[in-house]
Amino acid sequence: MVRSTTLVAAAAALSLHAHAESLYSKKSAVVQITGPEYDRVIAKSNYTSILEFYAPWCGHCKNLQPQYEKAAKSLAGIAKVAAVNCDEEINKPFCGKMGVQGFPTLKIIRPGKKPGKPTVEEYQGQRQAKAIVDIVKDKIPNIVKRITDPKLDDWLEENKESAKAILFSDKGLVSATLRTLAIDFAGIVNVAQIRKTEAAAVEKYGITAFPSLILIPAGSSEPIKYDGEINKESMVKFLSQIAPPNPDCPAPKAKKPKAKKDDKSKESKASSKFSKASASHKSDEASSAATSAAHETLEEATKPTESPTPEDFVEDTKISEEIETKPSLLSLVESSDLQASCLNEKSTTCILALLPKDETSEAATKAVASLASIHKKHDVRQTNLFPFFSVPATNPLSATIITELSLDNAEQVHLIAVHGKRAWYKKYTGKAFDATSVEQWVDGIRMGEGTKERLPESLLGSTKKEDTPEHGEL
Repeated sequence: MVRSTTLVAAAAALSLHAHAESLYSKKSAVVQITGPEYDRVIAKSNYTSILEFYAPWCGHCKNLQPQYEKAAKSLAGIAKVAAVNCDEEINKPFCGKMGVQGFPTLKIIRPGKKPGKPTVEEYQGQRQAKAIVDIVKDKIPNIVKRITDPKLDDWLEENKESAKAILFSDKGLVSATLRTLAIDFAGIVNVAQIRKTEAAAVEKYGITAFPSLILIPAGSSEPIKYDGEINKESMVKFLSQIAPPNPDCPAPKAKKPKAKKDDKSKESKASSKFSKASASHKSDEASSAATSAAHETLEEATKPTESPTPEDFVEDTKISEEIETKPSLLSLVESSDLQASCLNEKSTTCILALLPKDETSEAATKAVASLASIHKKHDVRQTNLFPFFSVPATNPLSATIITELSLDNAEQVHLIAVHGKRAWYKKYTGKAFDATSVEQWVDGIRMGEGTKERLPESLLGSTKKEDTPEHGEL
Protein backbone atom coordinates (compact mmCIF):
# COMPACT_ATOMS: atom_id res chain seq x y z
CA MET A 1 0.00 0.00 0.00
CA VAL A 2 1.35 3.44 -0.96
CA ARG A 3 1.71 5.98 1.83
CA SER A 4 1.96 9.72 1.17
CA THR A 5 4.86 11.01 3.29
CA THR A 6 4.03 14.59 2.30
CA LEU A 7 0.46 14.24 3.57
CA VAL A 8 1.58 12.63 6.82
CA ALA A 9 4.19 15.32 7.42
CA ALA A 10 1.70 18.11 6.72
CA ALA A 11 -0.88 16.50 9.04
CA ALA A 12 1.70 16.10 11.79
CA ALA A 13 2.68 19.75 11.43
CA LEU A 14 -0.95 20.80 11.75
CA SER A 15 -1.26 18.69 14.89
CA LEU A 16 1.85 20.23 16.47
CA HIS A 17 0.60 23.77 15.84
CA ALA A 18 -3.04 23.07 16.71
CA HIS A 19 -4.77 25.50 18.97
CA ALA A 20 -6.10 23.01 21.49
CA GLU A 21 -8.51 25.33 23.22
CA SER A 22 -11.68 23.84 24.64
CA LEU A 23 -15.04 24.18 22.90
CA TYR A 24 -16.67 24.54 26.32
CA SER A 25 -16.04 27.37 28.79
CA LYS A 26 -15.62 26.98 32.54
CA LYS A 27 -19.17 28.32 32.98
CA SER A 28 -20.61 25.67 30.65
CA ALA A 29 -22.99 23.00 31.93
CA VAL A 30 -20.78 20.52 30.07
CA VAL A 31 -18.15 19.03 32.40
CA GLN A 32 -14.73 19.34 30.75
CA ILE A 33 -12.46 16.47 31.84
CA THR A 34 -8.99 15.17 31.02
CA GLY A 35 -8.03 11.56 30.37
CA PRO A 36 -6.48 11.08 33.83
CA GLU A 37 -9.70 12.37 35.44
CA TYR A 38 -11.99 9.91 33.63
CA ASP A 39 -11.61 7.07 36.14
CA ARG A 40 -12.56 9.21 39.12
CA VAL A 41 -15.10 11.61 37.57
CA ILE A 42 -16.91 9.28 35.15
CA ALA A 43 -16.01 5.60 35.65
CA LYS A 44 -16.48 5.68 39.44
CA SER A 45 -19.44 8.06 39.40
CA ASN A 46 -22.88 6.99 40.61
CA TYR A 47 -24.38 8.86 37.69
CA THR A 48 -25.03 7.81 34.12
CA SER A 49 -22.84 9.97 31.89
CA ILE A 50 -22.49 10.87 28.24
CA LEU A 51 -18.97 11.75 27.14
CA GLU A 52 -18.05 13.57 23.95
CA PHE A 53 -14.63 13.05 22.37
CA TYR A 54 -13.85 16.07 20.21
CA ALA A 55 -11.18 18.22 18.59
CA PRO A 56 -11.59 22.02 18.52
CA TRP A 57 -10.79 22.19 14.79
CA CYS A 58 -13.55 19.69 13.87
CA GLY A 59 -16.47 21.28 12.01
CA HIS A 60 -19.02 18.69 13.16
CA CYS A 61 -17.89 19.20 16.76
CA LYS A 62 -18.59 22.92 16.45
CA ASN A 63 -22.01 22.17 14.97
CA LEU A 64 -22.80 19.81 17.86
CA GLN A 65 -21.65 22.24 20.57
CA PRO A 66 -24.88 24.30 21.03
CA GLN A 67 -27.05 21.16 21.07
CA TYR A 68 -24.72 19.45 23.54
CA GLU A 69 -24.74 22.53 25.78
CA LYS A 70 -28.54 22.54 25.68
CA ALA A 71 -28.67 18.84 26.56
CA ALA A 72 -26.30 19.42 29.49
CA LYS A 73 -28.62 22.07 30.95
CA SER A 74 -31.64 19.79 30.60
CA LEU A 75 -29.83 16.87 32.26
CA ALA A 76 -28.37 18.90 35.13
CA GLY A 77 -28.71 16.92 38.36
CA ILE A 78 -29.97 13.88 36.46
CA ALA A 79 -27.01 12.70 34.37
CA LYS A 80 -23.49 13.90 33.74
CA VAL A 81 -22.74 15.52 30.38
CA ALA A 82 -18.98 15.67 29.83
CA ALA A 83 -16.43 16.27 27.09
CA VAL A 84 -12.74 15.57 26.51
CA ASN A 85 -10.50 17.43 24.07
CA CYS A 86 -8.60 14.74 22.19
CA ASP A 87 -6.33 17.35 20.63
CA GLU A 88 -4.55 17.93 23.95
CA GLU A 89 -1.45 15.82 24.49
CA ILE A 90 -2.52 14.76 27.99
CA ASN A 91 -5.73 13.25 26.58
CA LYS A 92 -4.38 11.40 23.51
CA PRO A 93 -3.53 8.13 25.34
CA PHE A 94 -7.04 8.06 26.83
CA CYS A 95 -8.78 8.81 23.50
CA GLY A 96 -6.71 6.02 21.95
CA LYS A 97 -7.67 3.55 24.67
CA MET A 98 -11.33 4.39 24.17
CA GLY A 99 -11.03 3.50 20.47
CA VAL A 100 -11.75 6.99 19.14
CA GLN A 101 -11.14 7.20 15.39
CA GLY A 102 -13.33 10.14 14.41
CA PHE A 103 -14.83 13.31 15.81
CA PRO A 104 -17.18 13.85 17.43
CA THR A 105 -17.62 10.47 19.10
CA LEU A 106 -20.21 10.17 21.88
CA LYS A 107 -20.28 7.37 24.44
CA ILE A 108 -22.80 6.65 27.19
CA ILE A 109 -21.21 5.37 30.41
CA ARG A 110 -23.36 3.66 33.04
CA PRO A 111 -22.37 2.31 36.46
CA GLY A 112 -21.64 -1.41 36.21
CA LYS A 113 -21.96 -4.27 38.67
CA LYS A 114 -18.34 -3.81 39.71
CA PRO A 115 -17.34 -0.38 41.10
CA GLY A 116 -15.15 1.49 38.67
CA LYS A 117 -16.00 -0.89 35.79
CA PRO A 118 -18.87 0.86 34.01
CA THR A 119 -20.68 -0.22 30.88
CA VAL A 120 -19.67 1.86 27.87
CA GLU A 121 -22.01 2.10 24.90
CA GLU A 122 -21.57 4.19 21.76
CA TYR A 123 -24.31 6.80 21.32
CA GLN A 124 -26.22 6.05 18.12
CA GLY A 125 -28.92 8.73 18.15
CA GLN A 126 -29.36 12.03 16.37
CA ARG A 127 -27.15 14.97 17.25
CA GLN A 128 -30.01 17.06 18.62
CA ALA A 129 -30.48 18.09 22.27
CA LYS A 130 -33.87 16.38 22.67
CA ALA A 131 -32.62 13.08 21.24
CA ILE A 132 -29.54 13.16 23.49
CA VAL A 133 -31.63 13.93 26.58
CA ASP A 134 -34.23 11.25 25.84
CA ILE A 135 -31.68 8.49 25.20
CA VAL A 136 -29.51 9.35 28.22
CA LYS A 137 -32.56 9.44 30.52
CA ASP A 138 -33.60 6.05 29.24
CA LYS A 139 -30.19 4.63 30.26
CA ILE A 140 -30.43 5.68 33.92
CA PRO A 141 -30.79 2.57 36.14
CA ASN A 142 -34.05 2.17 38.06
CA ILE A 143 -33.84 1.06 41.69
CA VAL A 144 -37.17 2.66 42.63
CA LYS A 145 -39.64 0.11 44.00
CA ARG A 146 -43.11 0.26 42.46
CA ILE A 147 -45.60 -0.55 45.23
CA THR A 148 -49.24 -1.60 45.04
CA ASP A 149 -51.78 -1.77 47.89
CA PRO A 150 -51.27 -5.51 48.57
CA LYS A 151 -47.46 -5.09 48.77
CA LEU A 152 -47.32 -1.90 50.85
CA ASP A 153 -47.26 -3.46 54.33
CA ASP A 154 -44.59 -5.99 53.34
CA TRP A 155 -42.40 -3.23 51.92
CA LEU A 156 -42.79 -1.11 55.05
CA GLU A 157 -41.71 -4.08 57.18
CA GLU A 158 -38.57 -4.65 55.11
CA ASN A 159 -35.37 -3.01 56.35
CA LYS A 160 -36.99 -1.29 59.32
CA GLU A 161 -33.67 0.32 60.15
CA SER A 162 -33.73 2.33 56.91
CA ALA A 163 -35.76 5.45 56.19
CA LYS A 164 -38.28 5.29 53.35
CA ALA A 165 -39.55 7.80 50.83
CA ILE A 166 -42.68 7.40 48.69
CA LEU A 167 -43.67 9.44 45.67
CA PHE A 168 -47.39 9.28 44.95
CA SER A 169 -47.86 9.86 41.22
CA ASP A 170 -50.58 9.86 38.60
CA LYS A 171 -48.11 8.32 36.16
CA GLY A 172 -47.05 4.72 35.79
CA LEU A 173 -43.51 5.30 34.58
CA VAL A 174 -40.75 6.19 37.01
CA SER A 175 -39.20 9.51 35.99
CA ALA A 176 -35.48 9.99 35.44
CA THR A 177 -35.48 12.51 38.29
CA LEU A 178 -36.85 9.99 40.79
CA ARG A 179 -34.50 7.27 39.54
CA THR A 180 -31.53 9.59 40.09
CA LEU A 181 -32.84 10.60 43.52
CA ALA A 182 -32.97 6.92 44.51
CA ILE A 183 -29.37 6.49 43.35
CA ASP A 184 -28.28 9.53 45.39
CA PHE A 185 -29.73 7.98 48.54
CA ALA A 186 -29.06 4.30 47.80
CA GLY A 187 -28.40 2.53 51.11
CA ILE A 188 -29.69 5.56 53.03
CA VAL A 189 -33.34 5.97 52.02
CA ASN A 190 -35.42 3.29 50.26
CA VAL A 191 -37.41 5.03 47.53
CA ALA A 192 -40.74 3.81 46.12
CA GLN A 193 -43.46 5.05 43.80
CA ILE A 194 -47.18 4.44 44.25
CA ARG A 195 -49.83 5.30 41.65
CA LYS A 196 -52.88 7.34 42.56
CA THR A 197 -55.03 4.33 41.61
CA GLU A 198 -53.79 2.49 44.75
CA ALA A 199 -56.69 3.77 46.88
CA ALA A 200 -55.70 2.15 50.19
CA ALA A 201 -52.19 3.64 50.18
CA VAL A 202 -53.50 7.05 49.13
CA GLU A 203 -56.03 7.02 51.96
CA LYS A 204 -53.50 5.69 54.53
CA TYR A 205 -51.25 8.74 54.07
CA GLY A 206 -53.97 11.29 53.32
CA ILE A 207 -52.70 12.14 49.84
CA THR A 208 -54.87 14.67 48.02
CA ALA A 209 -52.55 16.03 45.31
CA PHE A 210 -50.33 14.32 42.75
CA PRO A 211 -47.40 14.15 42.68
CA SER A 212 -46.76 14.13 46.45
CA LEU A 213 -43.65 13.03 48.33
CA ILE A 214 -43.47 11.72 51.90
CA LEU A 215 -40.54 10.66 54.05
CA ILE A 216 -40.83 7.98 56.76
CA PRO A 217 -37.85 8.07 59.17
CA ALA A 218 -36.41 4.75 60.37
CA GLY A 219 -38.34 3.29 63.31
CA SER A 220 -41.27 5.66 62.75
CA SER A 221 -44.67 5.23 61.16
CA GLU A 222 -45.43 8.95 61.03
CA PRO A 223 -44.68 10.40 57.60
CA ILE A 224 -43.15 13.81 56.97
CA LYS A 225 -44.93 15.44 54.04
CA TYR A 226 -42.92 17.40 51.51
CA ASP A 227 -44.45 20.74 50.55
CA GLY A 228 -41.83 22.02 48.12
CA GLU A 229 -41.49 21.92 44.36
CA ILE A 230 -41.06 18.57 42.65
CA ASN A 231 -37.54 19.12 41.39
CA LYS A 232 -34.29 17.32 42.05
CA GLU A 233 -32.47 19.95 44.11
CA SER A 234 -35.39 20.61 46.46
CA MET A 235 -36.13 16.91 47.00
CA VAL A 236 -32.47 16.19 47.77
CA LYS A 237 -32.57 18.84 50.52
CA PHE A 238 -35.75 17.28 51.90
CA LEU A 239 -34.30 13.76 52.10
CA SER A 240 -31.00 15.10 53.45
CA GLN A 241 -32.61 15.58 56.88
CA ILE A 242 -31.99 11.84 57.25
CA ALA A 243 -28.40 11.93 56.00
CA PRO A 244 -26.40 13.59 53.21
CA PRO A 245 -26.68 11.91 49.77
CA ASN A 246 -23.98 9.63 48.45
CA PRO A 247 -21.04 11.50 46.91
CA ASP A 248 -21.21 11.73 43.14
CA CYS A 249 -17.67 10.39 42.75
CA PRO A 250 -14.53 9.92 44.88
CA ALA A 251 -12.66 13.04 45.95
CA PRO A 252 -9.45 13.78 44.02
CA LYS A 253 -6.28 12.33 45.48
CA ALA A 254 -3.73 14.69 46.95
CA LYS A 255 -0.87 13.21 44.96
CA LYS A 256 -0.90 11.19 41.78
CA PRO A 257 1.22 8.01 42.04
CA LYS A 258 4.08 7.73 39.61
CA ALA A 259 3.34 5.60 36.56
CA LYS A 260 5.24 2.37 36.17
CA LYS A 261 7.74 2.06 33.35
CA ASP A 262 5.55 -0.41 31.43
CA ASP A 263 2.48 1.80 31.83
CA LYS A 264 4.39 4.82 30.54
CA SER A 265 5.55 2.81 27.55
CA LYS A 266 1.96 1.73 26.77
CA GLU A 267 0.64 5.28 27.17
CA SER A 268 3.39 6.64 24.93
CA LYS A 269 2.61 4.04 22.26
CA ALA A 270 -1.16 4.70 22.46
CA SER A 271 -0.57 8.45 22.30
CA SER A 272 1.68 8.05 19.26
CA LYS A 273 -0.85 5.90 17.43
CA PHE A 274 -3.75 8.21 18.27
CA SER A 275 -1.70 11.27 17.25
CA LYS A 276 -1.16 9.76 13.80
CA ALA A 277 -4.86 8.98 13.40
CA SER A 278 -5.81 12.41 14.72
CA ALA A 279 -3.32 14.12 12.42
CA SER A 280 -4.64 12.23 9.38
CA HIS A 281 -8.22 13.07 10.33
CA LYS A 282 -7.27 16.70 10.89
CA SER A 283 -5.61 16.91 7.50
CA ASP A 284 -8.88 15.80 5.93
CA GLU A 285 -10.74 18.46 7.94
CA ALA A 286 -8.33 21.18 6.84
CA SER A 287 -8.99 20.39 3.19
CA SER A 288 -12.72 19.78 3.64
CA ALA A 289 -15.01 21.19 6.31
CA ALA A 290 -17.36 18.32 5.62
CA THR A 291 -14.96 15.49 6.41
CA SER A 292 -16.61 12.34 7.71
CA ALA A 293 -15.86 12.85 11.38
CA ALA A 294 -18.56 10.77 13.08
CA HIS A 295 -17.98 7.03 12.73
CA GLU A 296 -21.33 5.64 13.73
CA THR A 297 -24.43 4.34 12.01
CA LEU A 298 -27.95 5.37 12.96
CA GLU A 299 -29.39 2.03 11.87
CA GLU A 300 -27.84 -0.38 14.35
CA ALA A 301 -26.58 0.06 17.90
CA THR A 302 -23.21 -1.33 18.89
CA LYS A 303 -23.02 -3.95 21.62
CA PRO A 304 -22.17 -2.37 25.00
CA THR A 305 -18.72 -3.17 26.35
CA GLU A 306 -16.93 -2.59 29.65
CA SER A 307 -14.70 0.43 30.01
CA PRO A 308 -11.26 -0.55 28.66
CA THR A 309 -8.13 -0.70 30.75
CA PRO A 310 -4.54 -0.27 29.48
CA GLU A 311 -4.22 -4.08 29.39
CA ASP A 312 -7.34 -4.40 27.26
CA PHE A 313 -6.34 -1.77 24.73
CA VAL A 314 -5.64 -2.92 21.20
CA GLU A 315 -3.91 -0.39 18.98
CA ASP A 316 -6.46 -0.17 16.21
CA THR A 317 -6.41 3.50 15.25
CA LYS A 318 -4.27 3.16 12.13
CA ILE A 319 -5.84 5.01 9.20
CA SER A 320 -4.44 4.83 5.68
CA GLU A 321 -3.95 8.18 3.93
CA GLU A 322 -3.85 6.98 0.32
CA ILE A 323 -5.61 4.17 -1.53
CA GLU A 324 -3.89 2.21 -4.27
CA THR A 325 -6.94 1.21 -6.29
CA LYS A 326 -9.35 3.60 -7.94
CA PRO A 327 -12.70 3.43 -6.09
CA SER A 328 -15.91 2.67 -7.99
CA LEU A 329 -19.64 2.24 -7.36
CA LEU A 330 -21.76 -0.86 -7.81
CA SER A 331 -24.20 -0.27 -10.67
CA LEU A 332 -27.83 -1.42 -10.46
CA VAL A 333 -28.70 -2.16 -14.07
CA GLU A 334 -31.96 -4.06 -13.61
CA SER A 335 -35.19 -2.81 -12.01
CA SER A 336 -35.32 -5.92 -9.83
CA ASP A 337 -31.85 -5.19 -8.43
CA LEU A 338 -32.79 -1.61 -7.57
CA GLN A 339 -36.10 -2.71 -6.07
CA ALA A 340 -34.49 -5.43 -3.96
CA SER A 341 -31.60 -3.28 -2.79
CA CYS A 342 -33.22 0.05 -1.98
CA LEU A 343 -36.88 0.36 -2.93
CA ASN A 344 -38.89 -2.01 -0.77
CA GLU A 345 -40.61 -1.90 2.59
CA LYS A 346 -37.67 -3.53 4.37
CA SER A 347 -34.76 -1.61 2.83
CA THR A 348 -32.84 0.95 4.88
CA THR A 349 -30.77 3.94 3.76
CA CYS A 350 -29.26 3.90 0.26
CA ILE A 351 -27.58 6.64 -1.75
CA LEU A 352 -28.45 6.51 -5.46
CA ALA A 353 -26.70 8.33 -8.28
CA LEU A 354 -29.25 8.49 -11.13
CA LEU A 355 -27.12 8.88 -14.23
CA PRO A 356 -28.08 10.57 -17.52
CA LYS A 357 -27.78 8.80 -20.87
CA ASP A 358 -24.36 10.39 -21.28
CA GLU A 359 -22.62 8.71 -18.36
CA THR A 360 -19.29 10.21 -19.44
CA SER A 361 -20.44 13.80 -18.86
CA GLU A 362 -18.29 15.82 -16.48
CA ALA A 363 -21.02 16.08 -13.81
CA ALA A 364 -21.85 12.35 -13.91
CA THR A 365 -18.21 11.32 -13.79
CA LYS A 366 -17.44 13.68 -10.90
CA ALA A 367 -20.53 12.64 -8.90
CA VAL A 368 -19.73 8.94 -9.17
CA ALA A 369 -16.06 9.52 -8.33
CA SER A 370 -16.96 11.62 -5.28
CA LEU A 371 -19.39 9.05 -3.90
CA ALA A 372 -16.93 6.22 -4.52
CA SER A 373 -14.07 8.02 -2.76
CA ILE A 374 -16.27 8.91 0.23
CA HIS A 375 -17.40 5.32 0.67
CA LYS A 376 -13.87 4.00 0.18
CA LYS A 377 -12.64 6.28 2.96
CA HIS A 378 -15.22 4.79 5.34
CA ASP A 379 -14.28 1.27 4.26
CA VAL A 380 -10.62 1.94 5.06
CA ARG A 381 -11.59 3.32 8.46
CA GLN A 382 -13.84 0.28 8.98
CA THR A 383 -16.88 2.44 9.71
CA ASN A 384 -20.35 1.15 8.95
CA LEU A 385 -21.82 3.28 6.18
CA PHE A 386 -24.98 2.67 4.15
CA PRO A 387 -24.43 1.53 0.52
CA PHE A 388 -23.98 3.81 -2.51
CA PHE A 389 -25.15 2.73 -5.99
CA SER A 390 -25.13 4.17 -9.48
CA VAL A 391 -28.28 3.72 -11.55
CA PRO A 392 -27.88 4.01 -15.34
CA ALA A 393 -30.57 5.65 -17.48
CA THR A 394 -31.21 2.26 -19.10
CA ASN A 395 -32.67 0.96 -15.85
CA PRO A 396 -36.46 1.27 -16.40
CA LEU A 397 -37.01 2.42 -12.80
CA SER A 398 -34.69 5.40 -13.26
CA ALA A 399 -37.17 7.35 -15.39
CA THR A 400 -39.99 6.45 -12.99
CA ILE A 401 -38.05 7.78 -10.01
CA ILE A 402 -37.22 11.02 -11.83
CA THR A 403 -40.91 11.51 -12.67
CA GLU A 404 -42.32 10.51 -9.27
CA LEU A 405 -39.87 12.70 -7.34
CA SER A 406 -40.27 15.64 -9.74
CA LEU A 407 -36.57 15.82 -10.46
CA ASP A 408 -35.74 18.63 -12.87
CA ASN A 409 -34.02 17.12 -15.86
CA ALA A 410 -33.46 13.54 -16.98
CA GLU A 411 -30.33 14.70 -18.81
CA GLN A 412 -28.63 15.63 -15.53
CA VAL A 413 -27.17 13.49 -12.78
CA HIS A 414 -29.31 13.31 -9.61
CA LEU A 415 -28.20 12.18 -6.17
CA ILE A 416 -30.91 10.98 -3.79
CA ALA A 417 -31.00 9.19 -0.45
CA VAL A 418 -33.88 6.77 0.05
CA HIS A 419 -35.12 4.75 3.02
CA GLY A 420 -37.79 2.24 2.04
CA LYS A 421 -38.70 1.04 5.52
CA ARG A 422 -39.38 4.58 6.76
CA ALA A 423 -40.60 5.75 3.35
CA TRP A 424 -38.53 8.91 3.01
CA TYR A 425 -36.15 10.40 0.50
CA LYS A 426 -33.82 13.37 0.38
CA LYS A 427 -32.46 15.10 -2.72
CA TYR A 428 -29.02 16.55 -3.19
CA THR A 429 -29.71 20.18 -4.07
CA GLY A 430 -26.14 21.32 -4.63
CA LYS A 431 -24.88 22.37 -8.05
CA ALA A 432 -21.32 21.05 -7.64
CA PHE A 433 -20.46 17.36 -7.36
CA ASP A 434 -17.01 17.63 -5.82
CA ALA A 435 -16.22 15.35 -2.86
CA THR A 436 -16.39 18.20 -0.33
CA SER A 437 -19.93 19.28 -1.30
CA VAL A 438 -21.27 15.74 -1.66
CA GLU A 439 -19.76 14.63 1.66
CA GLN A 440 -21.47 17.50 3.48
CA TRP A 441 -24.78 16.15 2.20
CA VAL A 442 -23.91 12.54 3.09
CA ASP A 443 -22.83 13.53 6.61
CA GLY A 444 -26.09 15.41 7.10
CA ILE A 445 -28.01 12.22 6.27
CA ARG A 446 -25.85 10.15 8.63
CA MET A 447 -26.57 12.53 11.50
CA GLY A 448 -30.29 12.97 10.80
CA GLU A 449 -30.01 16.62 9.85
CA GLY A 450 -32.44 18.48 7.62
CA THR A 451 -35.93 17.65 6.42
CA LYS A 452 -36.90 14.56 4.46
CA GLU A 453 -39.72 14.10 1.97
CA ARG A 454 -42.27 11.33 1.77
CA LEU A 455 -41.28 8.54 -0.63
CA PRO A 456 -44.25 7.68 -2.92
CA GLU A 457 -45.74 4.26 -2.25
CA SER A 458 -45.69 3.59 -5.99
CA LEU A 459 -41.90 3.27 -5.84
CA LEU A 460 -41.90 0.69 -3.06
CA GLY A 461 -42.23 -2.94 -4.01
CA SER A 462 -41.92 -6.14 -2.01
CA THR A 463 -38.79 -8.25 -2.10
CA LYS A 464 -38.16 -11.86 -1.28
CA LYS A 465 -35.20 -12.88 0.82
CA GLU A 466 -33.64 -14.90 -1.97
CA ASP A 467 -33.73 -11.87 -4.30
CA THR A 468 -31.68 -9.67 -1.97
CA PRO A 469 -28.19 -8.89 -3.31
CA GLU A 470 -25.12 -10.17 -1.49
CA HIS A 471 -24.20 -6.77 0.02
CA GLY A 472 -27.05 -7.22 2.51
CA GLU A 473 -28.90 -4.58 4.45
CA LEU A 474 -27.25 -2.12 6.79
